[in-house]
Amino acid sequence: MDMWNFFYTCLVSLWLDRIYIYSVTAFGISLWIAIQFFTTKAKRKDENSNGNLVSSEVVEGKLVNGYATLQPKEVYVAGVKIFYGSQTGTAKRFARDLADAVTCLNLPMEVINMGDYDPDDCLAEETTSRNICVFLVATYTDGQPTESAAWFCKWLEETANDFRFGKTYLKGLRYAVFGLGNSVYVDHYNTVGRNIDRWLWMLSARRIMTRAEGDCNVVQSKHGSIEADFEAWKSKFLSCLQALCRGEKKPCSGKCKKGKCKSQGKQSKEGSNHERGAPEFENTEAEELFETTSEEEADTEETGGTDSVVDVEDLGKIMSHMKKAKRERELEDGDAGMSLLGETSGRKEAGERREMITAALRDALTKQGYKLIGSHSGVKLCRWTKSMLRGRGGCYKHTFYGIESHRCMEATPSLACANKCVFCWRHHTNPVGTEWRWKMDQPEMILREALENHQNMIKEFKGVTGVRAERFEEAMSAKHCALSLVGEPIMYPDINRFLRLLHQRGISSFLVTNAQFPEEIRNLEPVTQLYVSVDASTKESLKRIDRPLFKDFWQRFLDSLKALSEKQQRTVYRLTLVKAWNVDELKAYADLVSLGKPDFIEVKGVTYCGDSSASSLTMANVPWHEEVVHFVQELTQLLPDYGIACEHEHSNCLLIAHKKFKINGDWCTWIDYERFQELVKAHVDSGGTQTFTATDYTARTPHWALFGSSQRGFDPLDVRYQRRGKVRDVSGC
Repeated sequence: MDMWNFFYTCLVSLWLDRIYIYSVTAFGISLWIAIQFFTTKAKRKDENSNGNLVSSEVVEGKLVNGYATLQPKEVYVAGVKIFYGSQTGTAKRFARDLADAVTCLNLPMEVINMGDYDPDDCLAEETTSRNICVFLVATYTDGQPTESAAWFCKWLEETANDFRFGKTYLKGLRYAVFGLGNSVYVDHYNTVGRNIDRWLWMLSARRIMTRAEGDCNVVQSKHGSIEADFEAWKSKFLSCLQALCRGEKKPCSGKCKKGKCKSQGKQSKEGSNHERGAPEFENTEAEELFETTSEEEADTEETGGTDSVVDVEDLGKIMSHMKKAKRERELEDGDAGMSLLGETSGRKEAGERREMITAALRDALTKQGYKLIGSHSGVKLCRWTKSMLRGRGGCYKHTFYGIESHRCMEATPSLACANKCVFCWRHHTNPVGTEWRWKMDQPEMILREALENHQNMIKEFKGVTGVRAERFEEAMSAKHCALSLVGEPIMYPDINRFLRLLHQRGISSFLVTNAQFPEEIRNLEPVTQLYVSVDASTKESLKRIDRPLFKDFWQRFLDSLKALSEKQQRTVYRLTLVKAWNVDELKAYADLVSLGKPDFIEVKGVTYCGDSSASSLTMANVPWHEEVVHFVQELTQLLPDYGIACEHEHSNCLLIAHKKFKINGDWCTWIDYERFQELVKAHVDSGGTQTFTATDYTARTPHWALFGSSQRGFDPLDVRYQRRGKVRDVSGC
């Protein structure tokens, strides 16, 4: 019995000990979980306080099968790129100082000299990179950028004012600007920083904070020196950057008014005092010492908001003046049938001539990158000139006719035109008219200044990344002139003298006319190649597409084609295909070919140039390249004397050639330019008695340029460049 009691007592003791052990173990586990919870929470709080969400850390997500899933944190800022344009080294020093501060935040960082950066290739990529771009730029005493920043600023200005890029080209790019200047030079104080801020804003980039300016003038500097100004701005920038990293602060919404960023809380007052000669920071609040106005927002408010595209002919005041002028002119001159919408005041005296380029028109065209010459001419650098300078391929005329695109000058002696075509890539900012009624400049002056302006634009590419040295040297002397920039060059009364001057300099001539001036075509002296735009094949479609000013436009059109058939030198029909407008008129096109008997027919898909109140075209009207090829194949079946010779896929363009240019089984669409100059000189020296024909100056077409080749019109001597990020298509000549 005692043995059973002893056994029972031992059993109870073991049971109690086990309960104790379990209890202690459970308590220990609970205590460990609690410690881990608070430790992890404290660690996360500390990490968040650093504001860096770029690493591959994870957070707990929702429960799945009883377990918490792990999800990556959202990346608000991927890194910081600091661009500087410096002459004396101050901006460069500030860039390195800022880079050290950014590095302390554990953010990827890159310092970039603007002189070594190609914005045409790379800047659009920042729209999706989640980087913050910082621009530290100095201004010369004359208001110009430093040498290292000159190309960047030039490119940005042209892009901002070129509607072909689109108003949202840099949408998604986030940036901040700090300008370095000297308020002693009141008229030019920090103009480079202000301009960069404005141009970025015009392209829909978004500020993370309002533009700041440092002053080398210690008397006017808010903090006593430009270094102190920078330090104060840097502190504010870093705070803003940390807030963005945490996702607590969004960049400027783009709806700012007069430079006040609504998304940044307390804002500065409008700081336009420097424009009146006062210090920049005089009227700013204490917290926002560096916020200044952005003049473009004020301009935008006046013109209807950031989504408005205002061309010269869309301005109400100008239209009002023009209509009033037209009424006065008709009353005084009795010329009720004349339509000149591009002029702004009526004729006061019978013999008085006005200048074609008005002040408003000059401003609009200059912003688009034109270099205006005298009172009615202009020159502009073609995108294909820039492309071939870098060895990235030439335009379709290089493929079809062998021109050197980097040596081609795109110009016009007459900005006026007799049509208002729906696909005009200039959005009708040029004047229109049916006869020459303006002051006339001499052709010698026009050519001299055109070459000077063209050469100056080429010089801007010196040292630009990717430009080939040998092509840069060649480009300094123009060898070809494309009279196709804008307007109707054949309207210029002294066009024959202008052409002779070109040929005397050894420059070939490519002249484009809109087929509304048949007598001028007949009277035209030999040109290297004469184009006629054949934009439609019926009276109804031509009226709808070209919107001509002449009432007898169709008869003029047909007479122009007949006049073309009388020319002995190379002639070309230029067909622009507009989907759903003129692609179904094959038989009518074939009839027009038999009328004008052109040597060549260029068929090109229309280029969409953005929204405009002057045109109803959309991307839906742009045919695919395969559709253009199909159209050309069907058209050549109706033209037994013609065949498909060349193709330039990039330009969405094909060349149909008369079979007389297929010599011994080889296409000879290229031009022997030296031979042409010899022939045209002999023609002039003989007083016009010694003539020559198109087949007298032909050259063999290389295999890569032929239709069906694997290169599809791309010169194998160049390197094909595939643009990353946003794709844009801007027109060339």
